[in-house]
Amino acid sequence: MGDGAPLPGEPTAGLGNAADRESLLSVTSLSVRFGRGTGPVVDGLDFALAPGETLAIVGESGSGKSVTSHAIMRLTDYAPGADVTGAIEFRRPDGSLQDMLRAAPDTIRAIRGNEIAMIFQEPMTSLNPVFSVGNQIAEAVMLHQGLDHASALRQAEAMLDQVRIPDAVHVLDRYPHQLSGGMRQRVMIAMALSCRPRLLIADEPTTALDVTIQAQILSIIREQQRELGMAVIFITHDMGVVAEIADRVLVMRAGAKVEEAPVRQLFRAPAHPYTKLLLNAVPHLGTPGNALAGAFADRKAAPPLCQVDGLTARFDVRHDRLGRVTHRVHAVEEVSFEIQPGETLALVGESGSGKTTIGRMIQQLTVPTGGKIRFRGKDVAELRGPAQRAHLQKVQYVFQDPYASLDPKRTVGDSIAEPIRTHRLLNGRRAIETRVAELLQRVGLEPGQAKRYPHEFSGGQRQRICIARALASEPELIIADEAVSALDVSIRAQVLDLFMQLQAERGLAYLFITHDMAVVERISHRVAVLYLGQLVEIGPAAAVLGNPQHSYTRRLLSAVPVPDPDRVPDRSGLTGEIRSPVRPVGETPPIARFRREGPGHLVATEDGAAIVRAA
Repeated sequence: MGDGAPLPGEPTAGLGNAADRESLLSVTSLSVRFGRGTGPVVDGLDFALAPGETLAIVGESGSGKSVTSHAIMRLTDYAPGADVTGAIEFRRPDGSLQDMLRAAPDTIRAIRGNEIAMIFQEPMTSLNPVFSVGNQIAEAVMLHQGLDHASALRQAEAMLDQVRIPDAVHVLDRYPHQLSGGMRQRVMIAMALSCRPRLLIADEPTTALDVTIQAQILSIIREQQRELGMAVIFITHDMGVVAEIADRVLVMRAGAKVEEAPVRQLFRAPAHPYTKLLLNAVPHLGTPGNALAGAFADRKAAPPLCQVDGLTARFDVRHDRLGRVTHRVHAVEEVSFEIQPGETLALVGESGSGKTTIGRMIQQLTVPTGGKIRFRGKDVAELRGPAQRAHLQKVQYVFQDPYASLDPKRTVGDSIAEPIRTHRLLNGRRAIETRVAELLQRVGLEPGQAKRYPHEFSGGQRQRICIARALASEPELIIADEAVSALDVSIRAQVLDLFMQLQAERGLAYLFITHDMAVVERISHRVAVLYLGQLVEIGPAAAVLGNPQHSYTRRLLSAVPVPDPDRVPDRSGLTGEIRSPVRPVGETPPIARFRREGPGHLVATEDGAAIVRAA
C-alpha cells in the first residue's frame, strides 16, 4: 500500500516520514520462518523509521508484529530453526549504517539495550525472579554507561520515579513477584529508558497498565523523544493509543504489510478492508452497546451469588534489624460488595489499587487479613474437603499473565482438560478430547492446536487458551483479571461477545478486573472503582460512567485514550504525586464513608462525612 499523500488540509504528522530524511532504521524484504517447510511468519516486510518518529505497528495476534521486533533486536538468534532473510540497517551514533542481520554477536550486544532498547509484552517472563528490581535496572546502567553500583542505583531510583512508581526508593529492594502486573511493566519501561536509547521498541508496553498510568507513560515516552530525538516502534492493539502517539501506522496481517499511512489519513480514510475491520472493532467510550444491561433489571430478585463484607488485606513489607515488622502494604481496606447470579461487576482502578488482590481472595489464592467472603451464603474460609473443591470448581480465574499461568511442559489441550479431569466432569479420553476441541473453537482457536505447547502461541492466543480452561470446569463465577488486555481489537470484540453469550446461556457471573473503560462500558452491569485499596464509587455502569461523582472516577475517565488523532484529551488532572499504600505498623488509613447519589449508586464522601455503608 505504501504511504499516501496527506488528505487536503492535513498537517504533516509528527516529525514526518522517514523517507523524507536520513533513516535511523531501514527494514527491507524482511522474512522470518521457523523450521523447514513452514510458511513465513513475517513475509517481505519493508519500512523505514526516522530519528524522533513514532511508527505504530498494528494487526491481529499472530500477525508477525512481535516477531518483527525480535528480528530487529536479533532475538530470533535464540529461536530454534529461525530463518531470517532480508536486510535491517541501523544508523549508529557516528552516522555509519550497521547491518543488524550480519553483525557480529559482540556488536549486537553493544547495541541491544543501549542504542536499541525493548519493552516486552509479558514482564514476568522478562524480569529475573531472583534479583531485586533495583539491581536489574542498575545492571543495565552499569553495563552500558560504566557507572559504579551506587550511582547506577540512584539512576534506577530516578527512573522508577519517572515512570510514577510510588515509594520508589523502597521498591528498588523488592522482587518481581512482590509487585502487581502493572508495576512490573513500569519497571520494564524504566529499565528500557535507563540507557537513553536512540530507538525504543515497545511491544504492547501499556497492555498491563491502567489508563492513568498509561497516559503518563505515553507522556514520558514523548518527553524522551523530544529530549533525545529517540525513535519509537510502538506495537499495540489499542487504536486509541495509536491515535495519540503515532506519526505513521503500519498494518500487518498474516505476516505481511497490508497498509501504511500517516496516522490521520489511516483513521479518516483507511484503504484496506482489513484496516477498516480493525477500526470498526474499536470500542468507543460513550457508545451504547451493552446488549445485556437491559436484561438485568431484576438484580435484587435473587439472593447474591457472592458477598464480600469488610474485606481487608495487608502485607508485611519492611522489618527492622531484629526482624520486627515496621511497615505494611494496605492493599485492601474494608471493601464490601455483592455479585448477583448472571451479573457482571467491573472492578476498576490504578495498578496497585487492590483489584487483583480482591480477586485472589475470592478464589482463595490469598488469605484475607479481615472480613468475610460468602459464596451462595457459605463462608468460604470455613469450607473444607468436598465443599471446598466444589467452591473451587464453581469459581474460576483467568489470570493477567497468560504465559505464567500455563505449564510450559504440557500441551494446551492437557491444560484445558485438567479441570475436567480434576472435578470428574466427564469420563473417557474421547469425551474429554471432544470437550477440549469445543472449548478451543468457542474462543476462536482450532481443535488441532490442542497438541501444541504455550510457547508456540502468541500472547493473545495464550490468553484465549486460559479463558477456555476457565470455562472447562463449568463455573458459576469467573474472575477475569485483565482477561482481554492481551487481545487485539478484533479478537477482543469476539471474546467479549463470547463472555456475554455464555452469560446469557448459562447465567454466568463475572468479576471483571480491567483498566479498559470502553470494555467496562460494553460488558458490565455495575462498576466498582477502587483507589488505594478502598471503594470510592460503585453503581450501575451507566450511572458511574455517564455521571461520575468522585474526583478519582473522573480522573480515570479523563485518561482513556480516544481513537481519534484530531482530539487532544484533557490530561491536566493526571499530575501530582502518587500516594503509597505502605504505612507504618499501627497507622491505618481512614475508611471511606458513602453518600447515595441515585439507585444503587454510592459515592465516597471526600469530606469524610459518614452517610451510608458501601454494601
